Amino acid sequence: MPEFIPVVEKEDIHRQITRVAAAISADYEGRELILIGVLKGAFIFLADLARCLTLEKIKIDFLQASSYGADTVSSENIALKKDVDLDIRGKDVLLVEDIVDTGLTLTRLIAHLKGFGPRSVRVCAMIDKRERRKVAVAVDYACSTVADGFLVGYGLDYAENFRNLPEIYHMKL
Repeated sequence: MPEFIPVVEKEDIHRQITRVAAAISADYEGRELILIGVLKGAFIFLADLARCLTLEKIKIDFLQASSYGADTVSSENIALKKDVDLDIRGKDVLLVEDIVDTGLTLTRLIAHLKGFGPRSVRVCAMIDKRERRKVAVAVDYACSTVADGFLVGYGLDYAENFRNLPEIYHMKL
């Protein structure tokens, strides 16, 4: 059984999301914003973030990419499993990620979305983890910056397990 070491507690998660949502709401005031969550990890974060936004016009869509499989390190082979359904041409898009780690998946997703001709594409991540960053990528809004460790909980998984944990933990195998 793995050991779970707390990294971000429930109260801190809520406080950080409230802070980031206020900044996003201010930046997009009076504009329509399309939130695009990266499945599966970002679904919990996206739901909480959307409820904290004070914008009048928000649309939500999802895409799905995979690079980890059942391992604790990225395979660097990024597969797009589900694309967006909404027309994002000329729209402001906020790509919502659970974690930015190597930056490889995020870089590919940003390029993919820009191919649809949106007005803007910015990034919001629950966790900005720079330990294994391989490419420079801008994270416009981050709730937490974490130095290292393999993280699970609050949507983050290991082999599809532990997403349901209410806090974020460093998992030691």
